[in-house]
Amino acid sequence: MRIIIVSTIVPFIEGGGTFIVDWLYEMLRNYGYETEVITIPFHPNPPEMIEQMLSLRLFDVSGADLLIAIRTPSYIISHPNKVLWLLHQHRQAYDLWGTPFQDIPNTPEGLRIREAIIQSDNLFLKEAKEIFTNSKVVSNRLKKFNGIDSEVLYPPLMDSEKFYCNEYGDYIFYPSRINMGKRQHLAIEAMKYTKSDVKLAVAGDADTKEQLEYVESIIKKNNLGRKVRLIGRWISQEEKIELFANSLGCIFIPYDEDYGYVSLEAYHSRKPVITCNDSGGTLEIVEDGLNGFVISPDPQIIAEAMDKLYYNRALVKKMGEAGYEKLIAMNISWDNVVKKLIG
Repeated sequence: MRIIIVSTIVPFIEGGGTFIVDWLYEMLRNYGYETEVITIPFHPNPPEMIEQMLSLRLFDVSGADLLIAIRTPSYIISHPNKVLWLLHQHRQAYDLWGTPFQDIPNTPEGLRIREAIIQSDNLFLKEAKEIFTNSKVVSNRLKKFNGIDSEVLYPPLMDSEKFYCNEYGDYIFYPSRINMGKRQHLAIEAMKYTKSDVKLAVAGDADTKEQLEYVESIIKKNNLGRKVRLIGRWISQEEKIELFANSLGCIFIPYDEDYGYVSLEAYHSRKPVITCNDSGGTLEIVEDGLNGFVISPDPQIIAEAMDKLYYNRALVKKMGEAGYEKLIAMNISWDNVVKKLIG
């Protein structure tokens, strides 16, 4: 079988949306399928989006037996045997409309762009033979806004066996792109209120220079230099694995995340996860009191959760092991992914 994986990218931005394409390509090749990847630059700049979307319809990929579309709006590309593994739609036209994260202007032109995105999704999503999503959160959005059913297919890590636990150190680890949606600022602000000697390590490239400067200013303003280690760059996989291995636990508190590989990385490292009750897809994996803490996005409450982990290493170990067992029970594996997508 000849398979083409198609997805869109924002040049120079890496994350879950790029990793999943690379990992799926490698796994399909390992399973013996002739596979190619087409990644298409797509800039989410509202005035340019519609023309970019129209251009996708001109792609000819008829030489493939199966087309797997990943990132919005790659599913516009036509193929008689098209399957979707949808990470999310252009959320600013849907659930983020009317929030601080909305990037489409609420103007006559902005409303026209939003309507075009929704109409395009309603039309081209239905061309797919099967639609899978990466979480219940994404499936629920698809049903709510477009009336389209889908099946959840959780993405696994590529090299999960490389993650390990070396010790339960004195720091909580937060690896992710630095931006307002990931809310690293809340974790940093929480360090003002911790009563233990717990520390925080934040690692990731910032989406903009201003966002990096913002979290740096919180550290400086509150004299948190000894409590917060900020690694404001993209760290290698080896660095990430080592930081997880020696951490006390993990914190991952984004706003309404689609899925979040960070929780998987933490649990494969046998570390508990602190997340928030509005963090979206993380709530499908993190269970309060069992394998981590699900709390309000309030710095003082976050600080309390950090202190609980610091003062109780036995609880940390128990929660970390429970997190790993949760992943096994959910069958988050490449065998399951390949079986579902190939059908």
